[in-house]
Amino acid sequence: MGKVIELQAVSKTYVMGENEVNALVNVNFAIDEGEFVSIMGPSGSGKSTCMNIIGCLDTPTSGDVIIAGKYTSKMTEKELSFLRNQTVGFVFQQYHLLPNMTVLENVMLPLRYKKIPPAERKALAQVALERMGLSERMSHLPHELSGGQKQRVAIARATVTEPKIILADEPTGALDSETGHNVIDLFKNINKNSGTTIVIITHDDGIGHSAPRTIHIFDGRIKKDERNV
Repeated sequence: MGKVIELQAVSKTYVMGENEVNALVNVNFAIDEGEFVSIMGPSGSGKSTCMNIIGCLDTPTSGDVIIAGKYTSKMTEKELSFLRNQTVGFVFQQYHLLPNMTVLENVMLPLRYKKIPPAERKALAQVALERMGLSERMSHLPHELSGGQKQRVAIARATVTEPKIILADEPTGALDSETGHNVIDLFKNINKNSGTTIVIITHDDGIGHSAPRTIHIFDGRIKKDERNV
């Protein structure tokens, strides 16, 4: 299988008034299609910046980023948005569910951006929620769900478009330990059953090493890239 994510000598510098902050410094790594990888580091290490660049939410100051065979560094905002919508599903720590939409409507939303007809959007969203064990929660609003249920809705929303890549930013950070490990098991099943590339961003050592491969980042630099037994 080919590389689906590749960072080549990627650096990212933010200008904060008179100061420059080097969020990433000469980062190099590649992730193959179908891999399950964690990117791990403490707060401020650069892991979220790395995720934003992989997810086409940000661009590097220098270096090349290749996502699903496409060089993103010189893309326009419109081109980046199209690639992101076609290729990447996102799962966030705080779920980012729209509070006034039902569970079903939240999961249907990314399909609207792909211009899929309403009836097909509904059917696909229902299937995605059923896979997450949420068939009885489709008409509920987010505030009526537990934290674990909200995260499963977010995973259903991320997977409903069948993206090549799922980026999960601290997906267990707002959950208790048992629920968090259940969420990781869901990602493992998605990876195994559909071959979707999963990248989890985390500061948690246990969560990070539950992936077959862990990329350690510290002060914007890759410190270690290891395979976990």
